[in-house]
Amino acid sequence: MTIGLVWMVAAAVAAVLASWAFNALVYLVLRPRAITRQLRAQGVGGPGYKFFAGNLAEIKQLRADTADAALDVGSHDFVPLVQPHFRKWIPIHGRTFLYWFGARPTLCVADVNMVKQVLFDRNGLYPKNIGNPHIARLLGNGLVLTDGDDWKRHRKVVYPAFNMDKLKMMTVTMSDCAGSMMSEWKAKLEKGGEVEIELSSQFEELTADVISHTAFGSSYTEGKKVFLAQRELQFLAFSTVFNVQIPGFRYLPTKKNLKISKLDKEVRTMLMNIIKSRLAAKDTMGYGHDLLGLMLEACAPEHGENPILSMDEIIDECKTFFFAGHDTSSHLLTWTMFLLSTHPEWQEKLREEVLTECGNEVPTGDMLNKLKLVNMFLLETLRLYAPVAVIQRKAGSDLEVGGIKVPQGTVLTIPIATIHRDEEVWGEDAHEFKPLRFEKGVTMAAKHPNALLSFSSGPRSCIGQNFAMIEAKAVIAVILQRFSFSLSPKYVHAPMDVITLRPKFGLPMILKSLEM
Repeated sequence: MTIGLVWMVAAAVAAVLASWAFNALVYLVLRPRAITRQLRAQGVGGPGYKFFAGNLAEIKQLRADTADAALDVGSHDFVPLVQPHFRKWIPIHGRTFLYWFGARPTLCVADVNMVKQVLFDRNGLYPKNIGNPHIARLLGNGLVLTDGDDWKRHRKVVYPAFNMDKLKMMTVTMSDCAGSMMSEWKAKLEKGGEVEIELSSQFEELTADVISHTAFGSSYTEGKKVFLAQRELQFLAFSTVFNVQIPGFRYLPTKKNLKISKLDKEVRTMLMNIIKSRLAAKDTMGYGHDLLGLMLEACAPEHGENPILSMDEIIDECKTFFFAGHDTSSHLLTWTMFLLSTHPEWQEKLREEVLTECGNEVPTGDMLNKLKLVNMFLLETLRLYAPVAVIQRKAGSDLEVGGIKVPQGTVLTIPIATIHRDEEVWGEDAHEFKPLRFEKGVTMAAKHPNALLSFSSGPRSCIGQNFAMIEAKAVIAVILQRFSFSLSPKYVHAPMDVITLRPKFGLPMILKSLEM
């Protein structure tokens, strides 16, 4: 190699390094300073940017300080355990403030009017924030994470599977699955006796069985490996949430990355096998009328070269619904049972209503519609123990939110758990358990009609919310028909967030049979 060529190579390398260093300087130093000045000039404060890590070190420390904490069973304020940074910063900086996930500017949006502006947008100004690639892998690039025309295309296919007529037909399946679980519980009971059962894991299996039957024409047993792999993926993905997200880092062969990649491949393979089984039976059984059938119909060869969904998109949609279709529902059931056990007077009220409207029969859709107290109880459970404690969007361009000019790429974080406890929104009894606040409906329960955010709100609200509510009503009704229950002395009240809100040590419950 000639000396001239060596110099040319060296100069090229130096130019690349200089460009990289300049970009790093802009991204890690100059841009954060400029954004901080821009927002402070508009009256938006915050804890201040720290080089490279932003505020992640403080968030991690605050979480570590409460890692071993537990609440009294009468307290519903888990925010100091799950979102201690919001509990610390909102009193200092107000409902809207700037903080930093690494060098990524993040705006806390805890003002309900600003939240409505973001969630009710129909122009694509606030796309989903997919800042963590591992969570994207867990959920799949399906209806939950897609935006724009892709979202409209996915929704067109998926939406018919969750219309009310189909949901009413699913009620029998939901009740049957619950009945099978009840039979197992009863088998553990001696006549006149009682038994302790850990309910959170039971509900995870039950809701997995329900979504398997109603959406994929299978059972929990057949899809069990998918659910177990996704649960492991869930915990691994959440363990990376408060790390600085470095582009390309997920491709490095670290132990965690290799494990996540292995689990993701296993999930895709198992889902493909379920799809192949359905396709093999197409000539005799058709595609089917459940969610999987509708998706397969949408990518059928008869649609020509441009099917509505590709096979990869169907697999991603299956990942979305295998996870989202059972995980949040299981936690809704878990927290409902917790609150019923700690409010025995409400347990009796709801049991009386169930026996009046359903008797000892398997609940039907029409029966469930008449359970007004059960519905109020579930809504209050969702307010205090929303399965997802935070929603995120991002600014798709430079725009204005609530009168604040926000630069493109800024993450907008909506702290649901904090908003659901805001006394200015819900009244002085915001921290209390009061189902009757929903007596006149969701829009009249608070001072703002869109204050309940458990299923999000606006055009991107959860497509499965009616499914989840009907399932919860069916399961709770079947339990109340057959059992009375109280909280086990072993229970420790320590809600924790692993993408979804769950009891850290499970929900051990003492059950007694009401059947003679």
